[in-house]
Amino acid sequence: ITTVSGNEFLLQSDIDFIILDWFHAIKNAIDRLPKERSCTSRNLEFKLRRSTSIELLNSLDTESKEPKPEHRKSLIFRLNYSASDTNDRNRVKSRLKKFISRRPSLKTLQEKGLIKDQIFGSHLHLVCEHEKSTVPQFVRLCIKAVEKRGLDVDGIYRVSGNLATIQKLRFVVNQEEKLNLDDSQWEDIHVVTGALKMFFRELPEPLFPYCFFEQFVEAIKIQDNTSRIKSIRSLVKKLPRPNYDTMKILFEHLKKIAAKESVNLMSTQSLGIVFGPTLLRPEKETGNMAVHMLYQNQIVELMLSEYSKIFGSEED
Repeated sequence: ITTVSGNEFLLQSDIDFIILDWFHAIKNAIDRLPKERSCTSRNLEFKLRRSTSIELLNSLDTESKEPKPEHRKSLIFRLNYSASDTNDRNRVKSRLKKFISRRPSLKTLQEKGLIKDQIFGSHLHLVCEHEKSTVPQFVRLCIKAVEKRGLDVDGIYRVSGNLATIQKLRFVVNQEEKLNLDDSQWEDIHVVTGALKMFFRELPEPLFPYCFFEQFVEAIKIQDNTSRIKSIRSLVKKLPRPNYDTMKILFEHLKKIAAKESVNLMSTQSLGIVFGPTLLRPEKETGNMAVHMLYQNQIVELMLSEYSKIFGSEED
């Protein structure tokens, strides 16, 4: 965002709906300004630092026009679209849609041997089946790297790494068999944590399967703490093996992060805020998104604080 005084601000997120919320909040704020100040508010510049999908293009306002020279000084923000006018934008989107519709499916390309099985964006059980394991190797490698050189880092998992480097790591993981996270190009531990969060975020079905979402929400609402823990534990035990094993190793790792809270400033509550929306979400977003987010955070927080009771053996 560039202000009229020349100050520039970068708002960056990997989550589309958060970016759109920011966009609409800023646009609405400008629209509420006095008429003489907001007459060119539609020409705000809002740079979305993320690969733009067709759906995202369609969701943006397509009625922007170039401001007259005499109005340029009254701009509070400027909006930069991908094309100079509506016709060009529609033509570009039309061509993109035609191009995408003609593209062979991922399954076809894999069957022809043109690309290998992907790690990012694949179902958890498929990744585990391919690796003959119940926990993805990439998850293990990331956890090992963070525990080796990131436990004491301020804001670990909260601070974002360089998105371009994270995408590079994502590409390497998808294309190459061997990965060395001790390589100097992955020196920034926030790149490793960013890639791990991206892996879970891009799962077609989250680590907490869709069919379990409402059950976990109902369990976290239970007032009695003992009953709440017992209900959560029962649900966790019912998860598919790859989900359970991956969840157990991840939460064990996050518990080690929280144990270093005095140094890294990451409490169980902070980790709940970071990982709640990443690990569990409803299959279809509704108007209760803010309420769901609160429960998502609370579920992760409880499972961290009561890890031994939830993941321990029956005798524990």
